[in-house]
Amino acid sequence: MQTFNIQPVNSNTAAALTHKINYKTKPLGALGLLEKIALQIGSIQGTLTPALHHPAIIVFAGDHGIVKEGVSPYPQEVTYQMVFNFLQGGAAINVFSRQNGIAIHVVDAGVNFDFEAHRDLIHAKVGHGTKSYLTAEAMTATECSTAIDKGAVIVNGIYAEGCNVMGFGEMGIGNTSSAAIIMSLLCELPLEQCIGRGTGLNDEGMKKKHAVLAAAMAHHANIEKTPFNILKTFGGFEIAMICGAMLKAAELKMIILVDGFITTAALLVAAGIDKHVLDYCIFCHQSDEQGHALMLQKLKAEPVLQLGMRLGEGTGAAVAYPVIKAAVTFLNEMASFESAGVSNKA
Repeated sequence: MQTFNIQPVNSNTAAALTHKINYKTKPLGALGLLEKIALQIGSIQGTLTPALHHPAIIVFAGDHGIVKEGVSPYPQEVTYQMVFNFLQGGAAINVFSRQNGIAIHVVDAGVNFDFEAHRDLIHAKVGHGTKSYLTAEAMTATECSTAIDKGAVIVNGIYAEGCNVMGFGEMGIGNTSSAAIIMSLLCELPLEQCIGRGTGLNDEGMKKKHAVLAAAMAHHANIEKTPFNILKTFGGFEIAMICGAMLKAAELKMIILVDGFITTAALLVAAGIDKHVLDYCIFCHQSDEQGHALMLQKLKAEPVLQLGMRLGEGTGAAVAYPVIKAAVTFLNEMASFESAGVSNKA
């Protein structure tokens, strides 16, 4: 796995940014979270006039061997079928991204299907899905490192085209199971607080999911609990690629738009590798998937939206983007008391 050189965000412009925000024609703090986002983006970019260029969302797709153990109500084939839906422009992430002028990049990280060449599909397959971690490690160390590195390479290529704000989405039947175990181990929380209904499990399905995941954790109880080992043992190719993509985006000082439960699980791993990645993250929404609220609490994160969404694909990032853009726009275009000739408070 490559190493990443992520610099903590420099606070040199924070005082000037705060002054600029506070002296807009409004009461102090009246724009709430928008003010915090404006301060964060300005600090990341080191300027009083930040800009968002060529926003993009990368959707990483991968399959999970644990699906054969019955943890999802949907068959594994849905993963590759949804990739075709992304490529045809028919999924929710396509719709919201078109609405908000966001470019979409679809990646085959490790789908159990062989896609033909397609101009809108990035072929980065590490394998035809992971192994079932009920009986084996999901990935070898080499596979996991390769996935992380490929995620970084993909981000670097999009950055080179002028993008400075990027979100990450995922598609992979069974990936809420991986995310739940990653969360449980890295947040040190009981598994039952981390698992959710995923693609729509009923109560009986939830009991089975919990039993399977608990058995898997017991099977690997003696692994060294480092972020990388947890990822390779229980993760997915798409989760590993998102982890590498986030680390590279932070190294490049990009704005990272964090989506929901799966992508935040990838971020937990990334932050375990380098905590400074968190400086570059805007948490776009609180997913309705059980566990995500606790993830956000663990990260001391304030989500932009809370709409009861739990779709994945990067949809929370796409829907939140206009709000994030509004934070930059008010900072750059809203008048100050002085420029508008408006009296400030006594």
